[in-house]
Amino acid sequence: MSPGPDPLDRPGTTGTRHDGPIVARFGPGDGDRTPEAGRYRLVVARACPWSHRAVIARRLLGLESAISMAVVHPLHDDEVGWNFGLYPGGRDPVLGVSTLREAYQAARPGYSGGISVPALVDTTDGTVVTNDHPSLTLELSSSWRPLHRPRAPELLPTGRGHEIDELHALIELVAIAPYRAGFADGQREHDEAVAQLFAGLDTVEGRLSRQRFLLGGSLSEPDLRLWPVLVRLDPVYRPLFRCSWKDLSHAYPALWGYARDLLHLPGFGDTLDLRATMEHYFGQLRALNPSGVVPRTPDPGPWLAPHGREALGGHPFGDGEPPPPPEAQERVTSPWVPDGRETQR
Repeated sequence: MSPGPDPLDRPGTTGTRHDGPIVARFGPGDGDRTPEAGRYRLVVARACPWSHRAVIARRLLGLESAISMAVVHPLHDDEVGWNFGLYPGGRDPVLGVSTLREAYQAARPGYSGGISVPALVDTTDGTVVTNDHPSLTLELSSSWRPLHRPRAPELLPTGRGHEIDELHALIELVAIAPYRAGFADGQREHDEAVAQLFAGLDTVEGRLSRQRFLLGGSLSEPDLRLWPVLVRLDPVYRPLFRCSWKDLSHAYPALWGYARDLLHLPGFGDTLDLRATMEHYFGQLRALNPSGVVPRTPDPGPWLAPHGREALGGHPFGDGEPPPPPEAQERVTSPWVPDGRETQR
């Protein structure tokens, strides 16, 4: 389940990985780490779709009490990387550091590569143990199962591994394409990336025209990978990365309904901070937006319209139950979906 070329390998985006990923595995195998409640801290950026996947998984599976979470400031210095400027004194209250780079350097002394999120940090020694985003949600969904909340959904259904792998490959192409388009060195490269994006969306549209979620009637781990891309498509990728060939609401009726369906489910809309997302992309990427002017967040009205996806049958959480409302410290600071609009169908 390789993600292919990493779109974060661009100066000024959400980081680079020149030194290669840091990868730790959790489980019973030799050399594996043991999932341990309270030991690890998930560092995320609200803007980053790869971070958003991990945030959704943590919430759906009820791992908030087992894995604490730190949110970096939406703007960062290209030399220093992500910082903890949102916290009093500009330091993470658990890790005691002011930048994520310090945790990278604790893991790899002399580390000179880019600083990427999401990153899982061991609070006992302050080291990054993994920044391997393709495997992180898989690990949270499987190896961390003993610490899941009661009646958590099964995000990796038995016997669907090959299908999940195929969906991963497709979704990673879709997720990477906007960055390739936005940072293209020439017209051909841009056109190829845009074509890749919408070809992938065309494929997913066909699948979702027949069923409510990617694997059928219930949520699964691939849904967590796709939705953060969809919700950023029109407000960010279309204007900033010039992925304007088609828009979600008119060209893709199934995807548009699916995106709105998930927005209202616990774990999705209540983990989306669209204001912080737009502040990062439009305020940080001055090569693409020299003025640094950040547009207003879009009117959520169209996203709140009935989507009718319930008619396709199934239940979002399968045999499980939706997660409870987030604790106060877990709530996004600028919710896009008005309070009370999230449902638990």
